[in-house]
Amino acid sequence: MARHPGGNSIGFLGVLIIVIHLVASGCDSNKAPASNQPQNGGLVLPGGFSALVVVDSLKGRARHLTVNDNGDLYVKLRFPDSLGGNAALRDTSGDGRADIIKTFDDYQDRSSYGTEMRIHDGYLYFSSVTRIYRQKLTGDLVPTSEMELLLTDRQRPRQHDTKPLAFDQEGHFYTVFGAPSDACQENDRSPLSPGLFPCPLLESRGGIWRFDLNKSNQFQEDGEKFATGLRSVVGMEWNNETNGLYAVAHGRDYLHNTWPNAFTVWEGAVLPSEVFIRLDKDSDAGWPYHYFDQIKNKYFLNPEYGGDGNKQGDTTHLTPPVLGFPGHFAPNDLLFYTGDQFPAHYHNGAFIAFHGSTSSSPYPQSGYFIGFVPMKNGQPAGPWEVFADGFAGIDTIINTSDAAYRPMGLAMGPDGSLYISDSEKGKIWKVEYQGDKAAFGDKDLAPIQQRKLTATNIKTPDETKDRVRLPGMEAIDEAHLSEGGKLFNTYCSVCHQRNGRGNDRFPPLDGSEWVNGEKAPLIQIILNGMRGEIQVKGKSYNNVMPKLDMIPDEGIAHILTYIRQHFGNEESAVSPEEVTAQRLVQ
Repeated sequence: MARHPGGNSIGFLGVLIIVIHLVASGCDSNKAPASNQPQNGGLVLPGGFSALVVVDSLKGRARHLTVNDNGDLYVKLRFPDSLGGNAALRDTSGDGRADIIKTFDDYQDRSSYGTEMRIHDGYLYFSSVTRIYRQKLTGDLVPTSEMELLLTDRQRPRQHDTKPLAFDQEGHFYTVFGAPSDACQENDRSPLSPGLFPCPLLESRGGIWRFDLNKSNQFQEDGEKFATGLRSVVGMEWNNETNGLYAVAHGRDYLHNTWPNAFTVWEGAVLPSEVFIRLDKDSDAGWPYHYFDQIKNKYFLNPEYGGDGNKQGDTTHLTPPVLGFPGHFAPNDLLFYTGDQFPAHYHNGAFIAFHGSTSSSPYPQSGYFIGFVPMKNGQPAGPWEVFADGFAGIDTIINTSDAAYRPMGLAMGPDGSLYISDSEKGKIWKVEYQGDKAAFGDKDLAPIQQRKLTATNIKTPDETKDRVRLPGMEAIDEAHLSEGGKLFNTYCSVCHQRNGRGNDRFPPLDGSEWVNGEKAPLIQIILNGMRGEIQVKGKSYNNVMPKLDMIPDEGIAHILTYIRQHFGNEESAVSPEEVTAQRLVQ
């Protein structure tokens, strides 16, 4: 029987670069990358390291990637097309840059969150949001063997469906069944909505399952649940040194937006932690009942289950993280470095690709860098470090769309080089060490580690001083905003962004047919929320819009008038009376 984590009481809280398309469309491409590349492809690295650009962009952009023993790269495309969901890249000139690029394998992929690309024991493994495939490598750039379907997830795609992979030493593979919810609320992501207990999602979601690597056409019930309490995992890796599974997990969102009287705006921006965790059989990482606070280094009850930032409830059964990173960094890949090109400092350590936040406002968006954790015997051997920064191309990221690149995938080449993929344009970097390994030390690390204290996308923001500002305005959530703007920033900008352009998960409001169309359907969306796939400006989105029916009619009218008359939209205002009328027809 499930046990309630915090007793019976759930306290009620008050409401309120030049882009070159080098995809060959199934044919060879011999276009050279741009000649005006900035130093190290724009990246900031420790002393002795350098980076070159393997490819400026891929037509389908990129998720994870892997490297074959001969140096060929394979990339899972973020946006598959009729020619396939995978890309193969080859350098034929020896300069490190891809001059042959081929798209291959036309398989069912129903969203832009298909993630994995791995090589294991002579097979190429890749995943969509609902299926995992493999193909025997044949010596050709594009494998000529048949695709083998290993696993089908029969639940329809929703949130946090990514299907990353890890392989143990005993013939198993591990994959994730993410939870389609923020904190298992009665009304997902809606302010003050209590959590369901026991959370029904945990029966088949919110965890990692283990499967037989040598069986085809499996379903979830053919595997066994290995670990639970994990809302969303995009990066995981088997550590052969410790013979254990490690993952980097996304924490829940919206602490302040959904529980504004319990958590401050600042707490919502920096909490909860994104955890780096070792998972053994029956490990429990806490979700949805608990979250991890990296500042206090403890688990606490989620507010949906009676928490207020101080109550811990029963945490005795929870698996402590290896390390807790700040909230919303979005760790999307994990790689244990086993090569010998890099200095000894990096051997067996963990590289983590932080894709970057979408929900840190009114503070700068955070993440957008490659982190490193020095490791010994599977545990941190020192504080986490910054390894590569500069992907965003700007000092302060206000909106997710402001970032030029977002680091997504990690892979190690046969020579020990580190490859990094980007999700926004499909750019790929190759990072090499060219210094004196024996002399590598603090003098090489100190300059980039300073960014941990000063870079607005990495440091923990000061609660008052680091609120971001827009040109010509004071802090962007202060008195210059109308009532509608203030409400928008409280309830809507965390997803749709303060510039109204959305991000890869949530649709834009600027020029949206939903915003600029009839008022009644728009009001109904605010009152009742929306879930499932929709099309906005020709692009598909599949996430949850929470219901905001607890906001008074006048407040909803303010919000809708604001979005209909901002972000380039020039539509008529919405009145409180129009909201009242729609509330009556629900």
